[in-house]
Amino acid sequence: MNFLTRLLANSLALLFWALPTKVLWWASCFLAWLWFDVFRIRRWTVLRNLTIAFPEKSHSERLGLARQSMRYLCYNFFEFCMLPRMTKSWVDQNIIFHGLDIYAQAVAQKKGVLLLSLHIGNGDFGIATLALLNLRMNLISKRFKNAFLNQFWFGVREALGTRFLEAHGPSLPFDILKACKANQSVVFVIDQFMGKPYGISSRFFGRKTGTAYGLALFAMKTKAPVLPVYTYRDEHFKTHVFFDPPISWQANEDKDLQISQMTQRYNDEVERIVRKKPEQWMWVHRRWKKWE
Repeated sequence: MNFLTRLLANSLALLFWALPTKVLWWASCFLAWLWFDVFRIRRWTVLRNLTIAFPEKSHSERLGLARQSMRYLCYNFFEFCMLPRMTKSWVDQNIIFHGLDIYAQAVAQKKGVLLLSLHIGNGDFGIATLALLNLRMNLISKRFKNAFLNQFWFGVREALGTRFLEAHGPSLPFDILKACKANQSVVFVIDQFMGKPYGISSRFFGRKTGTAYGLALFAMKTKAPVLPVYTYRDEHFKTHVFFDPPISWQANEDKDLQISQMTQRYNDEVERIVRKKPEQWMWVHRRWKKWE
């Protein structure tokens, strides 16, 4: 980050750390109301997504889920802005980890660790806390075209130790293999729609869609364990970071079929996680675009 970006990031962090959690939540509720009920940005998309995922729920139930999801999404912004002042001692006292022993067992295999993740809770917050624990995290993400947004959005997290790999960049395959060879972790966020050539046909909540197949491809190449990693918030606004057991898969002579089966298996895991806390998933994505 340059001086001005660093100054802005630290100023926002000072401001939001000084405010009580309840004030930040009320502000999040107000922003969500403006977004969803006043300006109605992607309101139709959110409700369509919820109708696809939960056809058994009433319209009022889906509306309640939508509004709560938007509130959590707005609260994510405040938490993100607080990252520059996050310390390891604060993490030890305020973040609750589940399955660190599972992660340690995966690291002990010395093949690297491939992490399946999604936009639930506050993933940016979660990955930052893991980096502060000196766990080497490489997150695959697409950069913005705007230089300031890149410096702010990525620079804040890079300062805490997260390394970013450019999605679809020419060096990405080599970067992933290099990270695995160094026994580091690579985070694949696969809950968004991905069309050709990087996505394949799959199903999510029973509806056809496109999903990135990179995680399956590199799991086959590296034989590294694939662990789900995700976050939830509890009623006290404490963040819980979860590592779930490795996702198993079986070799198949037909490699294309194997990639398809593995990608569907990963989609099923994402769906399982979303169903546990649907109000904390980011429903604004156009997850079910038409697959060509």
